[in-house]
Amino acid sequence: MCGIAGLVNSDKYRNVDPDVMRNMCTVIRHRGPDDTGMMVQGRVGIGMTRLSIIDVAGGHQPIHNEDKSIWIVFNGEIYNFKDLRDDLLKKGHRFETSSDTETIVHLYEEYGEDCVNYLRGMFAFAIWDKVKEELFIARDRLGIKPLHYLADGKRLIFGSEIKSILQVPDVPREMQPSALIKYLPFGYVPDPETMFKGICKLPPGHSLTYKRGHIDIKQYWNVEYKQEKVQKEEFYIERLLEILNEAVKIRLISEVPLGAFLSGGVDSSIVVALMARQMGEPVKTFSIGFENQSFNELKYARMVAEKYGTDHHEEIVNPDAESIILDLVRQFDEPFADSSAIPTYYVSKMAKKFVTVVLSGDGGDELFGGYNHYLEGNLTRYASLIPDCIKKAVLLNITKVIPEWSPGINTLRSIACNDNERFVRKYSKGLSTLHNEIFSLEICEQVATTDPSDTILQYTKQMSGRDNLSKMQYLDTKTYLPCDILTKVDRTSMMVSLESRVPILDHHLVEFAATIPPELKIQGKNTKYILKKAAERLLPREVLYRPKQGFAVPMRTWIKKDWSEMAHELVLGDRAVERNNFNPKYLDTVMSEHRWGRRDHSYIIWTLMMLELWYREMIDKQPGV
Repeated sequence: MCGIAGLVNSDKYRNVDPDVMRNMCTVIRHRGPDDTGMMVQGRVGIGMTRLSIIDVAGGHQPIHNEDKSIWIVFNGEIYNFKDLRDDLLKKGHRFETSSDTETIVHLYEEYGEDCVNYLRGMFAFAIWDKVKEELFIARDRLGIKPLHYLADGKRLIFGSEIKSILQVPDVPREMQPSALIKYLPFGYVPDPETMFKGICKLPPGHSLTYKRGHIDIKQYWNVEYKQEKVQKEEFYIERLLEILNEAVKIRLISEVPLGAFLSGGVDSSIVVALMARQMGEPVKTFSIGFENQSFNELKYARMVAEKYGTDHHEEIVNPDAESIILDLVRQFDEPFADSSAIPTYYVSKMAKKFVTVVLSGDGGDELFGGYNHYLEGNLTRYASLIPDCIKKAVLLNITKVIPEWSPGINTLRSIACNDNERFVRKYSKGLSTLHNEIFSLEICEQVATTDPSDTILQYTKQMSGRDNLSKMQYLDTKTYLPCDILTKVDRTSMMVSLESRVPILDHHLVEFAATIPPELKIQGKNTKYILKKAAERLLPREVLYRPKQGFAVPMRTWIKKDWSEMAHELVLGDRAVERNNFNPKYLDTVMSEHRWGRRDHSYIIWTLMMLELWYREMIDKQPGV
């Protein structure tokens, strides 16, 4: 695992400053504390920091081909690199190392930009082709590894983290208003934007070519939801276990200690079970809990640990976790409002004491229908029987006159919407309809043409004609999964120099899961039906068939009690109000309702807290301060 960074000037007479390149690498040293390497030649500079996992002795980067006409810096792991290497050797390529990184160099020589289609794993890499005078960068299919860039006509700057790009002296640190509008309803800035003007994320499954000041972005992979021939249930169970078992197996390749996150949920538990069956020693497992028992899954994690005899480790997270919030803000570079980043950081920190690589269960909800909002398919079917005129004239008017905190008000609003409106309301937490109330007049004027709904609708349009469950799964795979879940795990694990591998997001399994009929993913109120049926062969029923908890923190209580003063100062303090981004009267109502228990506004309060801290750390502070 590594961090990568680089700079290519379009003007051949404008050379890259080696000190700038060195600074771009230094600020991401946490991603790879074992080694640092750079190649600076005229107008081109690429660099990396390395966490040594495979070919520890010989995998120094940047790596080049035989005649040094092609150079690469790479972040990630390619799990099929040995097979690819054997094929390339037969074609006459010569290797100097045993690393997966060098395999990509020769694959690029052989297949050009199509090299990405041969890779099985997680990756973000940059290749400088001296002959073509081109920079080619690519990101893995699901977005497990990050890649950011700035292209302003005169240069292209890239980095695993935004902080590398900000090391280039004349890169502005300015907030992007259109990103702010999207951040509030989602809790993250959706691809391809970032909260910084001019800086973008390369979307998952995409590559970018930069030549003479021009960029060309291509999508090389997408998941297709289709069931050409529906098979019997047993077929899907057997095939699912076969692919997942292989996905786990190939991710056990490591020259350093390896373990697993174990939350006690279905996904991480099945990964641990398959690891235990293949490893010759007890799996090292790591779990985090809370004093508040309604958020504590340690009981179930222990069941799995005991069944498979793992070397199990646990810790309890308390409200004094506020001591880590500033560090998280600095690590994420952008405002990021998923509060489960706190326990994810702590479980990563605990795991790092014992291992350098962990396997996680991320992706199971998106692939197999695990989220509770997927259950709204039944509601959608019933709602479609009600004429639109009644929905608009009656149901919406009812929701306007009954109190906001009334039970069932959100259900009524959902029934009153058409399918697209329902998707937008659900995924934007209802906030996309409140812009004029939440934001200041100045911000509303600046983003008059920006609609967060477009983030949702662009993907639902691509799934026109598909069933609603598949639409929601596709939407989550394109937004919530890469921008929230995978971003959270990457940043918090890399914060402590820990590599996290995600077997459930092996693209072979993702493509197979998309062929499973919706009725085998959700049956009645039973989510992840087919995955649980498969897991019955590996796990206790008490672990499989229990209410879903999720990896959440007791944020409502923490904000109301332990963090009350801090929350008020960050949301309604002078510094926050003077930015003139929001309507302070509306926010005062939000804070008051939460304080008195009338409504749970913990999401919006926490989202605004993280935004203000981002301003203070990333905008207000000048470089070097």
